[in-house]
Amino acid sequence: MTKRIFQSIFIVALSVFFASIALFMGVLYDYFSGVQYSQLRMQTNLAAQGAENEGISYFEGLDAQDYRITWIDMDGTVLYDSISDSAKMENHLERDEISRAISEGAGESSRYSVTLMERSLYCAKRLSDGTILRISVAQNTLFTLLLGMFQPICIIFAAAVILSLVLAFRLSRGIVKPLNDLNLDEPLNNQGYDELIPLLRRLDAQQRQIRKQGEKLRQKQSEFETVTTGMAEGIVLLNMKRIILAINPAAVKLFQTDNSCVGKYILSVERSQKLQELLQKAGDGKHAEMIMELGNGKYQLAASPVFSDELVSGIVLLMLDVTEKEKAEQMRREFTANVSHELKTPLHTISGCAELLANGMVKQMDVMDFSRQIYMEAQRMIQLVEDIIRLSHLDEGADEQKREEVDLSAMAGEVLDSLQRQAAEAHIKIRLDGERAVVYGVPRLLQGIIYNLCDNAIKYNRREGSVLVTVKNEEHIVCLSVTDTGIGIPKEHQERIFERFYRVDKSHSREIGGTGLGLSIVKHAARLHDAEVELESDVECGTTVKVYFPKAYK
Repeated sequence: MTKRIFQSIFIVALSVFFASIALFMGVLYDYFSGVQYSQLRMQTNLAAQGAENEGISYFEGLDAQDYRITWIDMDGTVLYDSISDSAKMENHLERDEISRAISEGAGESSRYSVTLMERSLYCAKRLSDGTILRISVAQNTLFTLLLGMFQPICIIFAAAVILSLVLAFRLSRGIVKPLNDLNLDEPLNNQGYDELIPLLRRLDAQQRQIRKQGEKLRQKQSEFETVTTGMAEGIVLLNMKRIILAINPAAVKLFQTDNSCVGKYILSVERSQKLQELLQKAGDGKHAEMIMELGNGKYQLAASPVFSDELVSGIVLLMLDVTEKEKAEQMRREFTANVSHELKTPLHTISGCAELLANGMVKQMDVMDFSRQIYMEAQRMIQLVEDIIRLSHLDEGADEQKREEVDLSAMAGEVLDSLQRQAAEAHIKIRLDGERAVVYGVPRLLQGIIYNLCDNAIKYNRREGSVLVTVKNEEHIVCLSVTDTGIGIPKEHQERIFERFYRVDKSHSREIGGTGLGLSIVKHAARLHDAEVELESDVECGTTVKVYFPKAYK
């Protein structure tokens, strides 16, 4: 702006200078022309009087200097000329000043010479005898006058340019200074040009509006950050160029980056062809989803386009943790397959035995064995179905089941009494070592925990082995421990032993009638009582399972 003002002032100053020079020269030229005409008339009158008194002898020895004197007869013949030979001069009757002098007594005219680049002024007067006396003088043209004054004009021009530059610089800075010193934070407090008051008022109104909008934006930003910071799901906001505009802590953790990724291209943070294809679909205005592995889990990525005036202006990327869902779905599929497999085996056995009996293909002496086989397989199916129903109830939770104070030691004694016959048949010694320990829970589920642990300890024990059940009060917990001297569990199987239908030795489990659901029931029941289960086992050395119940659980 300063530059434009400077140029404008400088150009105006030069224009005024040149206009002044032109006007001054024109006025001065006209003034001097008038003065010269006055002098020429006076000289003509004097010469006319001399010619009247003395005749042509008046001109002899006369020093005319810059003037040219011509005496012309009535018929236009030149009688005398102070410069040229009168005999050789042409007739002057048609000259303007001569014709006017003849008719009016005096005449004036001027003529321009292109070759001499000067103008001649003529003044003629009629004498008493009818002859005409004319005097002329040469006058420089305006252009010649300018050429003659070129040096002083150049000096004046140079001074004018310097003065214009200085004045233009100072004036432009002086004009712009109040604008540069404006306090835009408080427009109405400025002292400047009155013409700026409407602009300053408008600026003040716009600033108030901007501050209100900024406050709303900050509030929305704070709300957005508050909501997204506490989200377990990752969320990323992108513009159309896939530049990250905002990202919450969960997404930062998933992409293994930090907050400096804001403003960067998302594919420079997470290089994935699948992610690029997902964002491409969202950029085309379509909602897109996919499952992708991030970190140690699986996440469902959903990309939704953001529209502005029916055009896609951004993308919202949402990342949902579906690791547990995928595991649950996988467990459901495995559970369905295992249930089908576990039911199929006894059903085939029952169907085969029943078919043989129905067709009379079994000897009378073997009917009892076939019937016993059908009964055992049916009992196995019943036990399997009961365990499945029990697990289903545990999956639904125990919130609606009645809870009460239970002496875990007394309940363990009751369970061991019910297992004495089974233990005797397996030649296993079972023993209880405990003290009164009260927990708050569902009696049926607590009994199921003790029963399943003791049942497994008997089934997977050695002949002439032993089972020790211990109930002990500790500082804040009650510990139930079941230790056997059985075959033990290999290290690689210990993490999965509590999964449904998981067996270390499937053939041995079927021989002893195991369903593969006992430890799953223990784990679920313990979880419903906020209890923790620990397993310690060595192959050929036995197994110890400990369940820690909170003493103050209510």
